[in-house]
Amino acid sequence: MSTLIAPWVDRALRHALPGRCAFCLGPAERREPWCRDCLLALPWNLPACPRCGEPQPGQGLGRPCGACLRRPPAFDLTRAPLRYESEVSGLIRAFKFHAAPRAGSVLLELFWRSLPTPPVEALVAVPLHDRRARQRGFNQADWLARRLARRLELPLIEAGRLRDTLSQRGLDRPARRSNLRRAFRVEAPLPARVALVDDVMTTGATLDALAIACRRAGAETIEAWVMARTPLE
Repeated sequence: MSTLIAPWVDRALRHALPGRCAFCLGPAERREPWCRDCLLALPWNLPACPRCGEPQPGQGLGRPCGACLRRPPAFDLTRAPLRYESEVSGLIRAFKFHAAPRAGSVLLELFWRSLPTPPVEALVAVPLHDRRARQRGFNQADWLARRLARRLELPLIEAGRLRDTLSQRGLDRPARRSNLRRAFRVEAPLPARVALVDDVMTTGATLDALAIACRRAGAETIEAWVMARTPLE
């Protein structure tokens, strides 16, 4: 999509279904795509492991999980405001598999309202392999990253996918990491602080592999930004 057209589309989406909540279709909060009750009822990812975003039971601040204590990922922290459950999983499926722009816009607004002033200097979207991108015709991570970069007035630095890896579905944590070993490259020199952008994190293997490539390109502090985190069973 042309960079000149994209802002116009985003503005139009904000006026789609005017005054209606994206979840219950009832009256929405003024200038928001949701109502207060639905916003409060969403599966917010609190508490969670600060390193990988894995949801944890209870209340209060999260603590590093056992997996991160045993083998910390190559990224330093995760911002994953929601759990991949109920209404959120429906939104993400509509966005990821059907390229529904309104679903993407709602996810973006939910992430945006949870994002403090980020101490990063650039964004990197999780790339698709060229063959997979041609098949799907849509890269949800790139869509999100471009809009976040524009709002934050940060550069978006392109990463490449060296191999068309097997699907991660059904693989355990070690198999996911092995599947993605040396799957990414970042050719441009990176600033010291970057954030990696994707829609969902399951085990973090994809973002871990991309973070390793980013460290080779000069990044020193790396954050993982995802709309939602899948609870591990």
